[in-house]
Amino acid sequence: MKVKQTTSKQTTVRSGMKRCELFEPLTIRKIELKNRIVVSPMCQYSCEDGLANDWHLVHLGSRAVGGAAMVVCEATAVEARGRISPDDLGIWSEAHGEALVPVTRFIKSQGSLSCIQLAHAGRKAATSSPWKGRKILSEKDGGWKVVGASPLPFDDGYQVPHELTAEAIASVVEAFRLGARRAVAAGFDAIEIHNAHGYLLHSFLSPLSNVRTDGYGGSRENRMRFSREVIQAVRAEMPDEMPLFVRISASDWVEGGWSVEDSVAFASMAGTLGVDLIDCSSGALVPYAKIPAKPGFQVPFAEQIRREAGIATGAVGLITEAQQALDIIASGRADIVLLARELLRDPYWPLHAASALGAEIDWPVQYERAR
Repeated sequence: MKVKQTTSKQTTVRSGMKRCELFEPLTIRKIELKNRIVVSPMCQYSCEDGLANDWHLVHLGSRAVGGAAMVVCEATAVEARGRISPDDLGIWSEAHGEALVPVTRFIKSQGSLSCIQLAHAGRKAATSSPWKGRKILSEKDGGWKVVGASPLPFDDGYQVPHELTAEAIASVVEAFRLGARRAVAAGFDAIEIHNAHGYLLHSFLSPLSNVRTDGYGGSRENRMRFSREVIQAVRAEMPDEMPLFVRISASDWVEGGWSVEDSVAFASMAGTLGVDLIDCSSGALVPYAKIPAKPGFQVPFAEQIRREAGIATGAVGLITEAQQALDIIASGRADIVLLARELLRDPYWPLHAASALGAEIDWPVQYERAR
């Protein structure tokens, strides 16, 4: 694994208290996370034409103020048709990258690190935002034609995706490459590739959504080809010191679908291409999967992939309590924890978790009087 623990003045443990691994630094390549708490990417559906705005600055910036080591920006479309909704964030032009500069600058000023999740929604694109009903949008309603691995819709009522040709796949790979270049220019400290949740790259991995007979279908090796090409393209645009993460759905939770054993093979491949950490989510490829969601239900995936593929992992999914997060890290089941909805409820969760666990960490000087 390309990670190591380091010491830092940012975190200390009170005299007489036990070691607190959740607040120990972690070095990946040449960047240091001041603790193991990362803000998971969460769509905000708050853009016009894909451009970041004041909402993103305040939303993401407040989580940096709250003490998270890294803030991952939401799924950011590498081309306009790769948005989940018309309100999604994008990075398909220079203007989109420039709009994110204030966000990365502020996060850095708070002693945190910024990461962007490069994404393409594939066959799950062209829907309205959740509070607008998550409707399937036709072109006359502001939607667009969607693409996928095969002409299989996500669910009843969804568009039948256009099957990408080999030439069209190459153009999407190029869009990821250019997105990575813009992310580097915008000042992000790390990049994550969205390879999960039934979106375009995941739809190529799973035999439930990929029934192609060319070099991008059939065997597991062929089904991983698109992801492999995207990883290579993105890594080539990144400085050597900049970490690359990949979020995967470690299991489709459906018999005959993508499995954790497939994910181990994927992680092993990714590690050889310069990926530093696998962000272990699951599901969302098909609507009929039965997912046993409960606190920490995806942690076993992170643990198995970490052990068998020899790569750093992140655990995500219903992680809400300080002791729960500490136990995941202290037991070696994952290298970082990614929190999502709990950090919507409490942007200052890391500060409160440190207090609960007896770890003394820096607060923003402006908030010291409230410590």
